Amino acid sequence: MAGVRWTGGKEWPAAIVANALIFAVLVFGWWLHSEFPERYNLLVQEDAALEWATTFAFLLAAVGAFVAARRNWSRSRQGLWFLAGVGLFCFLVGMEEISWGQRILGYRPPEYFLANNFQQELNVHNIISTDLRKVGMNAVVLGYGVLLPVLSLLPAIASMLTRVGVVTPPVALAPSFIASFALYSEYPWDHSGEWVEMMVGLAFLFAIVASVRTAFTEGDQAPEVDARRLSALRPAVSILAIAALVGGLGLLGAWFTRTQRASDPALIETAKAEAGALQRDFLDGRATTECNRHKRLYTFLNQYKQFGLLEGQFVALEAQGLPEARARFFLDPWNSPYWLRDRCSKSRGRRLTFVYSFGPNRRRDTSRYEILGDDIGAWIRR
Repeated sequence: MAGVRWTGGKEWPAAIVANALIFAVLVFGWWLHSEFPERYNLLVQEDAALEWATTFAFLLAAVGAFVAARRNWSRSRQGLWFLAGVGLFCFLVGMEEISWGQRILGYRPPEYFLANNFQQELNVHNIISTDLRKVGMNAVVLGYGVLLPVLSLLPAIASMLTRVGVVTPPVALAPSFIASFALYSEYPWDHSGEWVEMMVGLAFLFAIVASVRTAFTEGDQAPEVDARRLSALRPAVSILAIAALVGGLGLLGAWFTRTQRASDPALIETAKAEAGALQRDFLDGRATTECNRHKRLYTFLNQYKQFGLLEGQFVALEAQGLPEARARFFLDPWNSPYWLRDRCSKSRGRRLTFVYSFGPNRRRDTSRYEILGDDIGAWIRR
């Protein structure tokens, strides 16, 4: 069994539904970006429903891959290493997506990640250069999602892949993998990568679902009762149900991260004092900025050589108990970065500049024009 193919009366609707759902992610992202940019901006933020849905898509794919690997191994001593490898890959991607729980738990990453990860989070993929990340992503998407299933259509290669234990995804999913590659290559709007990750997560999940079904329904040693139960499930309905589960878990994850973090009054007052110190650093001329900059302060300092901030009132708070790591890397009391937003608004006829923290819920609520939600900040210019 080199490849899993959605064929036959009950199988081809699953291919249509799976591709339609993945393409719907692309269309929804484009529509939201075009018609509701503020809502789009909120949805692509960390710990929003989109990121959580992506995380759960990969984690569910990991579980399915491990189940299929175990089943294939117990049945025919094949497919263990490849499916287990796919499962491990999906698990790592899912955990990297939420930075290994850093923002959920609010712990401070090791200094190496604070200094070398542009997001100042505990994940490896943001330490790798953008070009190398693109090469790696494209290699995985095209190699696993397109090249392997197309090659498995050739009998000689399919036989070889079966002998070495490679289980390829359905070739019917190739359009979705190709669309993900195209969107990632073109990057037509800001945060396109977030939508690519969601599309790829669903594509992996649906491919693994097909592998799990095949593992439990093919082979002479498969128990008849299992085969009857699984064959009775219509694949298209299964795909819809799993997609609904991913969406529901994404909404639940976003809701949980917004509500489970208690607002410690002492930390809120600390953040207000620190934001005020950063405000004075800019007003005193220790740092200067320009229109349409939106950066983490540590990134802003290094990218634009604004080293006067290192001698400002925020860093001076270290003498009053501000931890050295927070002072050095411009972190708020919840160990998230402080941000600078400088926006020139033609529609409003003015320039808006402020510094802000994500606040207790450790996610951005602020818009391009206002400090909103539980975000804590201070205005430099408005």
